[in-house]
Amino acid sequence: MGELKRTPLYDLHVEQGARMVPFAGYEMPVQYGMGVMKEHLHTRAAAGLFDVSHMGQVILRGGSHAEVALAFEKMVPMDVLGLGEGRQRYGLFTNAAGGIEDDLMFANRGDHLFVVVNAACKDGDIARMRSALEPNVSVTEITDRALIALQGPAAEAALARLSGAVADMAFMDVATVELNGTECWVSRSGYTGEDGYEISVPAAAAEALCRVLLDMEEVEAIGLGARDSLRLEAGLCLYGNDISAGTSPVEAGLNWAIQKVRRAGGDRAGGFPGAERIFGDMAEGVARKRVGLAPQGRAPMRAGTVLYAGAEGGDPIGEVTSGGFGPTLEAPVAMGYVGSAQAAVGTEIFGEVRGKRLPLTVAKMPLVPARFKR
Repeated sequence: MGELKRTPLYDLHVEQGARMVPFAGYEMPVQYGMGVMKEHLHTRAAAGLFDVSHMGQVILRGGSHAEVALAFEKMVPMDVLGLGEGRQRYGLFTNAAGGIEDDLMFANRGDHLFVVVNAACKDGDIARMRSALEPNVSVTEITDRALIALQGPAAEAALARLSGAVADMAFMDVATVELNGTECWVSRSGYTGEDGYEISVPAAAAEALCRVLLDMEEVEAIGLGARDSLRLEAGLCLYGNDISAGTSPVEAGLNWAIQKVRRAGGDRAGGFPGAERIFGDMAEGVARKRVGLAPQGRAPMRAGTVLYAGAEGGDPIGEVTSGGFGPTLEAPVAMGYVGSAQAAVGTEIFGEVRGKRLPLTVAKMPLVPARFKR
């Protein structure tokens, strides 16, 4: 534990009674006194405050937005050039084989792109960006800011007490907003399926801002345990579990994130790593697909559970990549990969748990409908 990094909010977590665990090289709160179940349900009903300061925050800056955007488009299959100022987009770093090296968020903040990458991948991502973009585009890791997420149906009302401007933001808008006397970079986004905000705040001011929010009746501190069950119900991928360097965006069901202009026949088609394989998957289909899964019993099916088409015999058709109990649905939830022949919603398949095959049904994702403010 001594070698693990700590976020600027570590002392506050301990004060709040968090159980700290190792995660992506950091000591992070997995839960507080409420417990994972109540934290999950509180976020769905009111507002939850998450520390995501372990994630990587990076600024890309060059001579013009077009220069930076076109350079970044050589790394991701997304429309960066067409992203308007004050807007954010979901993105993917791909490799030469068409696999996903990481998923990320990037925002057009006028004179620079602001990129947020996953904690476990950030060193590799930053090295990748520096190799591909410098010297024409500078790559600067931001290490003096925390990152927090306020999520849930009461998030707008809570944050609007500090700045009314946040109420005017729509899903995926970004803005510079003064909160509690400090300039913050705010996006209306998150990874729970709920409405809410992600807030980059100077590290020295992060604890004070969190205390002001936690003093509000509707806001509670939420740990990684509930963050995981919330994103699973929302059908959102966890890098390293549901997507990886060996997974193509089409297999993962993420081809919606590749805009028309970057697809085959588009004005700026291709030019990113693995384009040939990804375009082939789009045109010809894939052998396996990521799907939502609803175990029919009460027992959760965890990551690694092997899936079969029938109750007996036959070869495996896939496996669960994320699974647990869904507090909102009061039932087990999961996602994983199955053969395309078994991927239709409503298909009954079987997962092997402790030597027994138990039934589960392919379910529509998201398992809990998203409530973003469009």
